[in-house]
Amino acid sequence: MSEPGYTAPDVSLLGAEHVRRYQETGGEVGYLWNGVPALLLTTTGRKSGLPRTTALIFARRGEDYLVVASQGGAPTHPGWYHNLVETPRVTLQVGSDVFAATAHVATAAERPQLWALVNEVWPNYDVYQTRTDRVIPVVVLTPTSDA
Repeated sequence: MSEPGYTAPDVSLLGAEHVRRYQETGGEVGYLWNGVPALLLTTTGRKSGLPRTTALIFARRGEDYLVVASQGGAPTHPGWYHNLVETPRVTLQVGSDVFAATAHVATAAERPQLWALVNEVWPNYDVYQTRTDRVIPVVVLTPTSDA
């Protein structure tokens, strides 16, 4: 693709393979993806009730982790997003650390500041937004004290 501002990522580690390698190595493989940090987000499947794990780029705001439901600018939100909207209690793996968190979708008032933060990490998000009519959500993941 030759979209202005777009840098094509190396997709040799993607999807289930990314998750598997990340889990097997405690993040030694997969934490850094295309030069940016990635975490593993485990949600509860809204239809199946089973755990669903996805590797996602993240940014930070204080103790919170910020992820983006971009799906590369696809016309629909990714499945993990629908799962955490229904069940906001999630599990994160960041490197070798695994912990519980609570998710909330950034409000319209929060989103501009958070969008700027996530774009500092992965500037392609701005390009992804031009590919779709939907407003791409930013999700705030706040660690909880319980395991």
